[in-house]
Amino acid sequence: MTSTFPLEQEAKFWVPDLAAFRAHLEALGAQPLTPRTHEYNLRFDTPTEELTQEGRVLRLRRDRRVTLTYKGPGRAQDGLLVRQELEMEVPDFDLARRLLEALGYRVVFVYEKFRTLYRFGEVVIALDETPVGTFVEIEGPSPKAVMEAARKLGLDPAMAIPHSYASLFREVRERLGLPVRHLTFDEWAHQGVDLNRLGLRPGWRPEALPSSGCGRADAPR
Repeated sequence: MTSTFPLEQEAKFWVPDLAAFRAHLEALGAQPLTPRTHEYNLRFDTPTEELTQEGRVLRLRRDRRVTLTYKGPGRAQDGLLVRQELEMEVPDFDLARRLLEALGYRVVFVYEKFRTLYRFGEVVIALDETPVGTFVEIEGPSPKAVMEAARKLGLDPAMAIPHSYASLFREVRERLGLPVRHLTFDEWAHQGVDLNRLGLRPGWRPEALPSSGCGRADAPR
């Protein structure tokens, strides 16, 4: 998600009612980090897609800044996606793209989303609006910290999705037989994807919250 932690350890949940979850998150005392921001991502690989085959990622992202990121092979651990992450800020998106292409890499996947970031105790929470649905990602210093935060927020750990957005995109595209190449809003504008058809279940439901609720006093310190 970010370069806040040296090892990416995150859990992703499908949350169809993102507006309700945001209100719930703020009621629990989560602190805003960045406002809703559009992200545009280019994923690079060799002509034979060696990085993809090895589970590695080379990504150039443009949002409120420009970052170049490397991610090592991921592994699922207790509902989390865990992998090495190295990231640095670069001054020029177009120049960085030309440099990578001059080194022999090429763009193999384009994806975008709108992301809003919050701090909740020791974890960072992303509210993500993607072309295939809305999700909540929690990233923290350890699997325990991530899942403890998830439980405090009323998210169901059993519904965690231990996959990247790229992996989720490929599964949606292949299982539904959709004629799309990238995860962009333009390409998915008329697809009408129903994630229930993939067997996904929401990780959070407003009606599942205890009637007594959880006030600000319950937010992690």
